Amino acid sequence: MKPIILDGKALSLTIEEELKERVLKIKEKSGITPILATIIVGDNPASVTYVRMKGNACKRVGMEPLKVELPEETTTEELLAVIDKLNADDRVCGILLQHPVPRQIDERECFNRVSMEKDVDGTNISSFGATTMGQDAYKCATPAGIMEIIRRYNIETVGKHAVVIGRSPILGKPVAMLLLNAHATVTICHSRTQNLADIVKQADIVVAAVGIPRFVQASWIKKGAVLIDAGYNEGNVGDIDLENCAPLSSAYTPVPGGVGPMTIAMLMSQTVDSAEKTYM
Repeated sequence: MKPIILDGKALSLTIEEELKERVLKIKEKSGITPILATIIVGDNPASVTYVRMKGNACKRVGMEPLKVELPEETTTEELLAVIDKLNADDRVCGILLQHPVPRQIDERECFNRVSMEKDVDGTNISSFGATTMGQDAYKCATPAGIMEIIRRYNIETVGKHAVVIGRSPILGKPVAMLLLNAHATVTICHSRTQNLADIVKQADIVVAAVGIPRFVQASWIKKGAVLIDAGYNEGNVGDIDLENCAPLSSAYTPVPGGVGPMTIAMLMSQTVDSAEKTYM
């Protein structure tokens, strides 16, 4: 049987159409256009591109993007002051600090300064703790996008063995917790895991988030597994050797066009959630 392509690009467009309707209702009731503020420190080319993409997505759903550009030499204290100002601004429904920031900045302290009510990228440690415990909080955007793909494509998680390769605080760890909350049995692997191939062979769901091009090999894949490739590397390739792995799967996310578009869609969705809590 031919595997299902988990088309994140198409799904993100569907979600944007749904968000347009919700934003319109917010405007009709409150007369206010929700704002998503994005802070970028320095001029990292990839970050500049991502911020532009997020701004464009805001406009597509009817929200207002606010780009806050800070110089490369910005200090932690200066960045915290900017975050405090945005936290206090009632018009701002979501705050995103673009990763990475320059080395002299304490990124974790700055992430944690974003109010949980406006932490639509789910990077505050309190947001992570709350979602881990199954409480209401905004989720890290990429893990949220992965779970939305799983939900909308009716991928069964209950009792399934999910193997997450990667343990980053904004991807591997949170997606593992979300899968656990969805009643999967979860194994977290990483660069120091022994017998990694043997562990992956047991997986009904594989989430690759290790940051190494084509890292996951076809010989590791159990026939019929669901493959979620959360990697994006130079040359438009993910962390799974999809050319050889995808034919063995029951469903897979392509690269590009899989998890990536859903990350931005979830950022928009959670900003609209925040706006509805504020204005509706």
